[in-house]
Amino acid sequence: MTALLQVENLVRRYTLPRPRLFAAAPMLTVLHGIDLQMPRGGSLGIVGESGSGKSTLARTVLALDRPQAGRVVLDGNDLFALSRPELRAARRHIQAVFQDPYGSLDPRLRVGRIVAEPVAALEPGAGTAARRERVAAILNAVGLPGHAAERYPHEFSGGQRQRIAIARALITRPALVVADEPVSALDVSVQAQVLALMRDLQASFGLAWLFISHDLSVVRGITAQVAVLYRGRIVEQGATAEVFARPMHPYTRALIDAVPRIGRPRALPPPPPAEAALRGCAYAARCPQRQARCLTEPPALSAGDHAAACHFPL
Repeated sequence: MTALLQVENLVRRYTLPRPRLFAAAPMLTVLHGIDLQMPRGGSLGIVGESGSGKSTLARTVLALDRPQAGRVVLDGNDLFALSRPELRAARRHIQAVFQDPYGSLDPRLRVGRIVAEPVAALEPGAGTAARRERVAAILNAVGLPGHAAERYPHEFSGGQRQRIAIARALITRPALVVADEPVSALDVSVQAQVLALMRDLQASFGLAWLFISHDLSVVRGITAQVAVLYRGRIVEQGATAEVFARPMHPYTRALIDAVPRIGRPRALPPPPPAEAALRGCAYAARCPQRQARCLTEPPALSAGDHAAACHFPL
């Protein structure tokens, strides 16, 4: 069966400020040949520290950033090979939920108009009455009353605002929703409610979730598959339960050990300097079990359902 989403050899670089007036502008590579795929109705978590490239990956999958190399194929269509009208039509099938429920909603607009915006933009043939019916239905699906459509975002709590953002993402009935840290700005109790809602919506709508987070417990609770990202490289991937129970890469092990536990505080090893360049493994500068080979030979991601890019897996 053809995957819903295929990410193939994705490379994304950014131009940095010139160090001197006439010097060449240096380039920073944020994503190094990322390969991913997701089935219809699946759930894939992307985890890693800040600066690992998670949000850049999200923006590139959403076709908001154009990569220097590689493809993002959604339902058989290479998003970056589409014409502008074709890409606009394809956006019905891929939507996003962002981190900040306070900043992602226009405070000047009523909730009904906010939620209906994707329909107005992507389905111009839909009439006003039809849009109102769809707004009422999707607000009900995310646990908000119909009269919420007449109110403004500031009248809702943080958890309710994120429900509004989810409703806006789902109103076009997308096949894939990219959720970039969607619960990190919420209290823990509210996080649990929103995550339960997301699981229910996945079952009800047949959604696929690409869930990006630094919080391992959140990813463990909502995704079936996980990929661990370090400095723009996938260092481990597989079934979420398997990867967290039996990590093969030292970085994954360090992430798990860094989760605070009563009586056993842990911390990740400090990151290497930003300018540190290694010919070998990107994690070698921090790895407690590195050997000479790690400094000179970059490891490839192993084959199999549970894979790791490590010369000496755990």
